[in-house]
Amino acid sequence: MSGLGERIARQIAASGPLTVAQFMALALYDPKEGYYRQAQAVGRSGDFVTAPEVSQVFGELIGFWCIEQWQRLGEPQPFKLIELGPGRGTLMADALRAIALRPALREAVEVHLVEVNETLRQQQRRALRNVPVVWHESLEEVPPGPFVLLANEFFDALPIRQFERAPDAWRERLVGLGDEGALGFALSGPMPVGLVPAAWHAAPAGSVREIASGGEALATQLGERVCAGPGAALVIDYGYVEPPLKGTLQAVRRHAKVDPLSEPGATDLSAQVDFAAISLAARRAGAAVVRPVTQRDFLYAMGARERFAALRKANPGRAAKIDADEQRLTSPEQMGTLFKVLAIRPPARPAAS
Repeated sequence: MSGLGERIARQIAASGPLTVAQFMALALYDPKEGYYRQAQAVGRSGDFVTAPEVSQVFGELIGFWCIEQWQRLGEPQPFKLIELGPGRGTLMADALRAIALRPALREAVEVHLVEVNETLRQQQRRALRNVPVVWHESLEEVPPGPFVLLANEFFDALPIRQFERAPDAWRERLVGLGDEGALGFALSGPMPVGLVPAAWHAAPAGSVREIASGGEALATQLGERVCAGPGAALVIDYGYVEPPLKGTLQAVRRHAKVDPLSEPGATDLSAQVDFAAISLAARRAGAAVVRPVTQRDFLYAMGARERFAALRKANPGRAAKIDADEQRLTSPEQMGTLFKVLAIRPPARPAAS
């Protein structure tokens, strides 16, 4: 067990089991040993590959979307371009290359990156070496004003709670200690009937529901900020609109799935995003939400077919690699339909009388 795992085990032994959300928060964000504080996770040599690392087309199309939002907002200057969890800076670099096609916007843009990992900040500095960048530990640190915000594979790493329908009642999944002191899953006592949401009542035994309070809180914050900015936010992540009634928590190390409780701090943890829940949270904050679409539909609507065709024509020797990249981003068997895209915008202004 990792050093963080041993520390978590001691905490459980002293104070009792943790919720899955509490375990994830420690495993991912512990100030000293959390995964996102120390890991170099992104890329083919890391634990996982995100869409911007697959093809430059992804980030370029996001850049075109940013241009559209800037125009919708009245072309304000200055204008903040914010990214949550920017990885190695690849998405931002590719988006800025597209944004450069509109010189007025490129001159107006102030880049703000929310990143807690110092190693990744160094990689972002290299990727954006010719771009003035301001780094922040949290979104709250980013000053107000007109903006576009990008969150690619950020919500899936926010802690979730899990609830399981046992034969007698709903119970919460917890992380406790087994007979030999190893971390293991357990169930809480029965949940009071009055605390069980009505939508869960008919679920069969064995069903699992997940609640991401942190994700809903962030969506609320984005909704408020979009209205006040004004601004726009684009959320891209793997997830669902209808709850699957099964657990989606997973752990990945070196591109392979592993036990979520093994090696806390050295393993990526994530869970599918409930797009219905974050849509509702943003709407309740006053924002307008464009219904989630699949990554495939979004990219093709933004011109992915034409961009990939242009790349193949310009690079005939790499045509097979470019084909594979397009398939990875858009195929239903890969990232095309599991990944969803959600846009959050200011409420529509009433028509002038």
